Parts: sequence; structure tokens; C-alpha cells
Amino acid sequence: MSARGRPRGFDREEALKRAMSVFWAKGYDGASLTDLTSAMGINSPSLYAAFCSKEALFREAVELYKRTQGTEIWTSLDDAPTARQAIEHFLRKTAISYTTPGMPPGCLIVLGALPESGTNAAACAELREERADNVEQLRRRLERAQAEGELPAGADCRAIAAFYATLQQGMSIQARDGADRDRLMAIAEAGIAAWDGLAGSPSD
Repeated sequence: MSARGRPRGFDREEALKRAMSVFWAKGYDGASLTDLTSAMGINSPSLYAAFCSKEALFREAVELYKRTQGTEIWTSLDDAPTARQAIEHFLRKTAISYTTPGMPPGCLIVLGALPESGTNAAACAELREERADNVEQLRRRLERAQAEGELPAGADCRAIAAFYATLQQGMSIQARDGADRDRLMAIAEAGIAAWDGLAGSPSD
């Protein structure tokens, strides 16, 4: 008879880390319970005892991903002295993060639950909210630059933020399709080159 509950020596954080990698590589729908329990080293009753459901496990995996993966992409927005440098760092660090050896390519937040179906609606809604939050982080950094006089008053910060978020999401898909770091860096450089046309100048 299989053991119920958590196995002896169960490391919840390590199991969650392994589940995160499965969801990252296969997406919510593609990650079967067999995939998850095999990677986590537990059986199905243990998974439900520790995490309640696949949906709850996915939610925790997304939170772990946000805390541990690609954090330098987002901290660079506030740390860079100018918005242009912030965007440069944002795109270049994205290219590096999405092509880290030994990790699934691309971004869990972008690729984790597409397309939406009846079985993954909650997962899709969560990731959609995370992507919207990413656009808001970019917008706030651009509005700060506008307040500091780096961007003209008429610059559409929301549209510029959406442009760079969309570019980053495209880099995730490119990485999943096999693009290497050099290719993503070239895309990043193209995005950086677009800055002057998008931002204009404070005197415009």
C-alpha cells in the first residue's frame, strides 16, 4: 500500500522548486500529475497533502519563480540612473535570463498557460495579472523619468511600457523556439535602438 501524506524527510521547498521547473518547461496543461510527482519525488496523495491541488501548486510555483528567477531584470529598472539605461538593462538581462544554461528557456509568466481553456482558466488569469503588473512596473519607471525631465511631457508612457513588455514577451517565445543568447541580445539591441524614436526628447 502506498504511503499517505508527506514522505519521511520531505523537503517542501525543494519539491516546489522541482515542480516550478516542470511547469516552466511544460506549462500548466502540459505538466501532468505524473510529471509533477516524478520530479518532486512524491506520490499523488503526498502532493495533495502538501499543496492541496495542482492549481495551488502552480500558484506557489509562480511565486517561487518571481522570487528566484530573473529578479535582476526588474531591480535594474529602479537601480539604473536613467530610464534609457533602465530599458537597456531590462532587455539585456532578459536575454541572459531567458537563455540560462540548465534552466528551461523563456519565461514561466509568459509561457506557463497558453492558450486559455476550461481547465486552466485560473492559471491563465493569474499569469495575465502578472504580465499586466510587469507593464505597470515599466510604466511607473517611465513616468518617473517624465517627472524628472528625461522624457517629454507628451510621451505616452503606457504605450512605451506596453511596447517593451511585448518585446520581452516575444523574446521569451523566441527562446522557447530555440533562439540562443546572441540572437536574443540582437533583439535587445534593436529594442534599445528604438528608444529615441519612442521617447523623443524633453524639448519635443
